[in-house]
Amino acid sequence: MKLVDWFRSNGHPLAKVADVKATVDHGAAAMDLRLRVEAGPKAGIGAVTISGGDVDPRVVATHVYLREGEPYSPERLALAKTSIAKIPAIGGIRVREADQLDENGNLPVFIDLTERPRHAVGLSAKYSTVDGPGIAGYYEDRNIFGGGERLRLEASASLLQRIDGTSFTGFNNLSGSDFGARFTGTFIKPGLFGTANDLLIEATAFRERVGNNDLGGYTDDTVRGTFGVIHRFSEAASLQAGLQVEQSKSQDVLGRVDATLIGFTATGRYDTTDNPLDPTRGVRLSATVNAYPKLMGSTIDLFEARVAGSAYYALDEQADYVLAGRLAAGSLAGAPLDQIPDAHRFFAGGGGSVRGYGFNTISPMMFGQITGGRSLIEGSAEVRVRITPTIGLVPFFDFGTASRSSLPGFDDYVGYGAGLGLRYLTPVGPIRLDVATPLNPRPGDSRYAIYVSIGQAF
Repeated sequence: MKLVDWFRSNGHPLAKVADVKATVDHGAAAMDLRLRVEAGPKAGIGAVTISGGDVDPRVVATHVYLREGEPYSPERLALAKTSIAKIPAIGGIRVREADQLDENGNLPVFIDLTERPRHAVGLSAKYSTVDGPGIAGYYEDRNIFGGGERLRLEASASLLQRIDGTSFTGFNNLSGSDFGARFTGTFIKPGLFGTANDLLIEATAFRERVGNNDLGGYTDDTVRGTFGVIHRFSEAASLQAGLQVEQSKSQDVLGRVDATLIGFTATGRYDTTDNPLDPTRGVRLSATVNAYPKLMGSTIDLFEARVAGSAYYALDEQADYVLAGRLAAGSLAGAPLDQIPDAHRFFAGGGGSVRGYGFNTISPMMFGQITGGRSLIEGSAEVRVRITPTIGLVPFFDFGTASRSSLPGFDDYVGYGAGLGLRYLTPVGPIRLDVATPLNPRPGDSRYAIYVSIGQAF
């Protein structure tokens, strides 16, 4: 009951209803109910015991940020459960509390684990009327050496828009260059040497073509490797830092760029949201800084900065009405724009950016074609309304612009998009259907766009 919960949330873990007395007046059709609640002593969190599953308990312990003796809090125990759930090999998590305090006046905590199936495969699809169809699949080994290590192999393919003035006339008209693909392999070793550090090794290769016949665009072939360490400060905050090596070839209206980039990368994250695919409360913040100096072997000097944040606010306890907002910005410094690979320039537009526009088609232009910019600013606002337990409606508004200047601003074209989304809510996550239109379209922009995918837009 709420009275007991109030005492527990204020540091009394043994609070309980000690006595209930009810007096009934049949003539007045009334009942007088009296409860006596014993709050019990204030206590701290005691020793944490981890058991169950095939993952090394010492690795799991690095995801538990409870300190023995800190004030008891049900919210802190819930956060510990959420943190452990980030280990892919862990399936079920049960947090139990002792029924009495230890000799130090603390409450012992027991965490019982069950393991998920070690191997997993998945397949997903998405569709946009302006960007075309795409499919993706993955294979995952979640506990290679018994320490919660994860190896994930991902592959995706998509049909690309043409930017050379030709059009599709049928399957006989398709060629290999009309398909884009991405392959990524990621290995993570959590709890490195029994610390709150995770080893990350990642390699990715992709080919993409972005734009359309009216606005132009670019093609890009990139191979990238990352070696780094992720340090977890708490359940919500982490910092990833490491070395990155990249080889890319891109072509657009400014010419061809062959670049080798070698440098340092660092990303900080802070996430207090309650659900990764359908958040209703909390915030997400991220900031990335990449430095590729010539002195490390890069063919150009390039320095990148990107920041993004989103917030979610439920207007009611059941989260049937949720306000969601997102802002992002970025900046490039160093080499001239025509020497920077297209994959590193800034563009806006698409299902995860400004809906109603083609992917990465909001950009400064030269000779009537998009070139990308040296800075970016974009944002979104949504009202997420749950109509039934499985159906939701989402009116939304997006904006975004990429600028020639390294300082984010609104000196170049700003795209505005608005629309209405339908959500089919499942236990796994929402299935998203968005219909959007550009509010200030340019020649070459579609009148509307439809997006279908899994998960909220942000």
